[in-house]
Order: sequence, then C-alpha cells, then structure tokens
Amino acid sequence: MARDVFLPVAAQPSVDTLVEQAQTAEELGYGRAWLPETWGRDAVTTLTSIAHGTEEIGIGTSIMPIYSRSAALIGQTAATLQEVSDGRFRLGLGPSGPIVIENWHGKDFDNPLKYTRETVEVVKQVLSGERVSYDGEYYDLDGFRLRCDPPERMPQIDAAGMGPKSVELAGRFADGWHALMLTKDGLRDRLADFDHGADLGDQDRSDQEVTVSLTCCVDENRERARRLVKQHICFYIGGMGTFYRDALARQGYEELAHDIADNWDDGDREEIVAEFPEDLLDELAVAGTPEECRDRIDEFEAIDGVTSASVSFPRAAEQADIQRTIETLSPDN
Repeated sequence: MARDVFLPVAAQPSVDTLVEQAQTAEELGYGRAWLPETWGRDAVTTLTSIAHGTEEIGIGTSIMPIYSRSAALIGQTAATLQEVSDGRFRLGLGPSGPIVIENWHGKDFDNPLKYTRETVEVVKQVLSGERVSYDGEYYDLDGFRLRCDPPERMPQIDAAGMGPKSVELAGRFADGWHALMLTKDGLRDRLADFDHGADLGDQDRSDQEVTVSLTCCVDENRERARRLVKQHICFYIGGMGTFYRDALARQGYEELAHDIADNWDDGDREEIVAEFPEDLLDELAVAGTPEECRDRIDEFEAIDGVTSASVSFPRAAEQADIQRTIETLSPDN
C-alpha cells in the first residue's frame, strides 16, 4: 500500500514552500506528491520546480482541469513533465466544476463525461508519438504528432470522479481513479462502479490504481484539528457548487448536504461547522490526535481495491499543521 501526499490546495507562501513540502515528503518515504490546479499557481510550472528539487518521489496532477487546456496541449505537457522528472510523472485529469470552469476560465461546462473520455483518448494518442487522428464530438484532429520524442515510458493517466458514471468511465478508459470526499461505504460503492468500468473496457484491474484523497489534520489539540477539517468539508459542500453536495447526498446524507449548501452563504458558518456530525467526520476524513489519525488512515487503506491514500490538508491549515501532519502520517513513521 502506497501513501502519497496531496500538496495544499490553499495558497502557500511561495513555489519554494511547495518544493520544500515535496522534499520533506520524499525524505519521509511518501510515494508521490500530487498537486491540484485550481485558481492559484499553475501545476505545470510548480511540478517542474518540484521535479528539479527532488530525486525519487513521484509527481502528479490531481487534478488538471480538462477544460482549461486543449487535449493535445495536455498531452504535450504530460510528455514534458515525464521528461523533466525522469519518468516520475502521473497525469490526473478531471472536469473540475462549473463554478471554476465558467467563472474563472470562461468556458462552458458542457457534458463532462464525454469531454473527459475524449480528453483521455486524445492524450494517449499524443503520448504514443504516432500521428493523432481523432473524430469525436469535441475534438476533430488529424495531421500532427509530437515534434519531440515521445516518453520512453508513457505516463499513466488517472481520471477523477465522484458519481457512479464518472467513476465507471475512469475504470473503462483510464489507468486509475482519484476518489475524494467519500465515506468508507461510499468509497466501496464507487469501487464497484470502477470495477464495472474496468470490465467494460477490458482493462487489467490489477494494473489500475485507486487513490483516495483524505483531508488530514493532526494536532494534540483534538478539537482544533477536527474544527479545521469540518470547516474544509463544509466549504466544499456549501461553497463549491453542487458536485460535493450531491456526492454527500448520494451517500445517505441528503438532508444534511442540502442544509449546509442552502445555509452556507446566508447562515452562521461557525454554527454550521460546529453542528457537523462527529461520526460523519470520521467517515470522510482523518482529524485528531496523532494516535487516532494513524489508526484512522489505516482504516481507509484497508479497504479492498484502494491502492494508495493521499494525505491532504484543510484549507485553513497553517505551515506547522502541514508539517506536523506530514511527519505524523508518513509511511516511515
């Protein structure tokens, strides 16, 4: 079982800070440093710096939005990051959400399942080094191939997904799946969808990876750690559109999900966070004292079908929280 680190989604002081966090993870035995791309620093430049600042740890995007670059450019980027990292790159793709895609990138959030499939298929053609010829709904391409040599070892391509169909798509067309904000039972349900997709795509399931991203915060002040993670979860359910709300509702928490979403902007956010159920927190995340956090992450890693757990951090985590959590939950600890 691999254990990865998901570098902070919230703004960090500098690119050097992110490089240092990846270096710490490398020293502590983490298998890969994943980097999200939202509306802060771009993942490509930052991962290039991390690749040059490390020697062994894998690097990857989790996720690179499919609407913000053309599929061919994503393929070029993957080839280049595989080169600069000496073969340590893994490409995580996903649609992101309509709030980010429409309000930040100015693109229509149209048919994310089909768009994801076409992007994955085009990227694989680009990385093969052969002439790209593709006739799809969103991409109609012909006549070009990579101008540089393709990677000696093609980087693997993962897809993110939260709903049954998107996870099935990942199993059918991608080399892995990135899971996020799922309870243990919800994760098992979606793993069944992923397995079904792998069957439909005639994939060798043993070659595919499932990475579950877990919001983690370790602090001897247990209540503080748990409050930070509750706030993080409530922000995504209440402030980031319908994806996270619907994912939680799908897992049997429909009333709670809609209450958070309906009241986040207009209600008392501190009260919403304080009322978030303790048992649900432990089903979704890892928060508390060092001892209980080690036990909790072990529970997620024990789920059949999960190949790696990724240690991520709440939005409001301070540098000391990030460092302490990386150290406490390291594979070598």
